[in-house]
Amino acid sequence: MDEFKFHHPIEVRYADLDPQGHVNSARFLTYFEQARVSYLIQLGLFSKDQSFLNVGIIIADSKVTFLAPVYFGQDVQVGVRVSRIGNKSLTMEYQIIDGTDGRQLATGSTTLVAYDYHLHKTILVPDEWRTKIHHFENGE
Repeated sequence: MDEFKFHHPIEVRYADLDPQGHVNSARFLTYFEQARVSYLIQLGLFSKDQSFLNVGIIIADSKVTFLAPVYFGQDVQVGVRVSRIGNKSLTMEYQIIDGTDGRQLATGSTTLVAYDYHLHKTILVPDEWRTKIHHFENGE
């Protein structure tokens, strides 16, 4: 948990469950998304009043590794960090943990491409993003 400087609490809803009584596997990507957006808001790279067309990222790849089931009402948090920034893309890593005992429930990652939705093309990762992410992740 120490490697992740940002954590976002997730409310596990009854609607998130599958017939086996645990969180459906597809919901884990939704939990990552909720935490990712909160991370971007925390760093000042996105605001609640902003259009998603102006976020400037699009998912190119995602991965989830399931380590333990998640149940309705469980205290769950998602850790988020940026582990790599390239020219036109960045990698975000996630860790879903039990908020009570810190046990890892799932890990994952997404590769995000900087994207201009209005021009429909990839762009360079903005310098402002690089700077804010670097300062946050390195505790500056």
